[in-house]
Amino acid sequence: MHPLDLAVLVGYLTAIVAFGAYFSTRHRTVQDYFVSGKSLPWWAIMGSIVATETSTVTFISIPGVAYTTNFTFLQLVMGYMIGRLVVSALFIPAYFRGDILTVYELLGGRFGSGVKRLASGVFLLTRSLADGFRLFATGLVLAAVLRAMPRTDEIAARWVPGLDPTYTLLIASVIVIGLATMAYTYYGGMTAVIWTDVIQLTVYVAGAVIAAFVLIDLIPGGWTEVREVGGAAGRFQLFDFTVSLTRSYTFWSGVIGGAFLTTATHGTDQMMVQRYFCARDAASARKALLWSGLVVFVQFALFLTIGVMLFVYYTQHAPAEIAAFTHDGALQTDRIFPYFIVNHLPPGVVGLVLAAIFAAAMSTLSSSLNSSSAAAVNDFYMPATGGGRDQAHYLRVSRALTATFGAVQMAVAVAAISLSKRVVDEVLGIASFTNGIILGVFLLGTFTAAAQPAAFVGIVGGASLMLAVKLFTGVTWQWYVLIGSIATLTLGWAAGRLLPGGQASSAASR
Repeated sequence: MHPLDLAVLVGYLTAIVAFGAYFSTRHRTVQDYFVSGKSLPWWAIMGSIVATETSTVTFISIPGVAYTTNFTFLQLVMGYMIGRLVVSALFIPAYFRGDILTVYELLGGRFGSGVKRLASGVFLLTRSLADGFRLFATGLVLAAVLRAMPRTDEIAARWVPGLDPTYTLLIASVIVIGLATMAYTYYGGMTAVIWTDVIQLTVYVAGAVIAAFVLIDLIPGGWTEVREVGGAAGRFQLFDFTVSLTRSYTFWSGVIGGAFLTTATHGTDQMMVQRYFCARDAASARKALLWSGLVVFVQFALFLTIGVMLFVYYTQHAPAEIAAFTHDGALQTDRIFPYFIVNHLPPGVVGLVLAAIFAAAMSTLSSSLNSSSAAAVNDFYMPATGGGRDQAHYLRVSRALTATFGAVQMAVAVAAISLSKRVVDEVLGIASFTNGIILGVFLLGTFTAAAQPAAFVGIVGGASLMLAVKLFTGVTWQWYVLIGSIATLTLGWAAGRLLPGGQASSAASR
């Protein structure tokens, strides 16, 4: 690795941590730390939504999707846009009817504190697992960079004798990125998270565009060759109307499943909803959410196009290099784009694009840490203490929990090192498994008069069904939210009709 690249990368990480520390003096209460005084402009919130939704999984895994398949992933993104319309109409108005800090407080007001804590606990578990995988994906990139430097394998072998140097470097990479993200989130809170997201969105989009221009320049026929070779290989296929519950990225699983997934993640998941709480009013939150859908679609198209370019370059002009990201005869798609970055971009540009990858990762991870801390403090710790401590105490606890969740995600990332599956499927699969259940509870509270006992029946029944679907069927994760939400809603509604005390009063159900 060229010293200039290393300087760019270290300088970026240092600047991000310093940026977070800059905001630390502005926090006097947990409201300041978690929702930035409800004063941020809609366009900054929009940028934060996009940056959080992207992550390193998008940057390195989506090009790998197009390398091996085609553009059918965009069908899922079409569903994302439909889901945003549903959230804007159904959920956002409810978020601004009271002064709340977590979305699960709405469930507490509707079903009681038990349901609120259960939903919040599911969120904390899901975020820790899914974002641990995201941290692992980012560690792959830094580990590739370190391995490209002289004598790193030798140093790693001496550092941890008996362990494969590749694993040693990957563990070190996870720890470095995790600590950097934890540091600026710990100090800066949600204000630092959102403004850093805006910066990081600019950085990683610029990095992707630069990589695309360098890549197209390496292909002798330029865009014409990409279009012809990629088209002949079916890489630009957009629609797949196959009717199958076991096949991923079809029109039906993408549009319908993607709509339900986004309704859940952007409507009932604290990591996204917390951004709306930072807006001045419901109209600003709605504007930020809807515009983010257009930006997300364009950026996914960009990353898929890069994947097709990589396919054309390696299959037509550098087939000998494919062995570098093949293990035991299997193509490791998450390693294709990082390999190209490290080995083919010029000095200085490598550092910029690597900074872009870390920007995408740190955006999502910092959001996860802050929102997890918000849920733990507001849904568990403050009720347990009766809200009787002063704001300085709760602010200290909030920061301590931010660090705690950072450590948990690093542990998950280290445990994921032995995983051979495509990271994007693991991340989205984890989120989809539980998001449907939580969405079902919100729908139960919105459209029925079911009371707390019925809500618990819906949650337990929905979770049991989803576990059976996961273990005993080949149904793709893209249907998980639809199945989980309908099962939870239906079982909860039925229990409300049949159980004693299953129905709430008309006043409580409004």
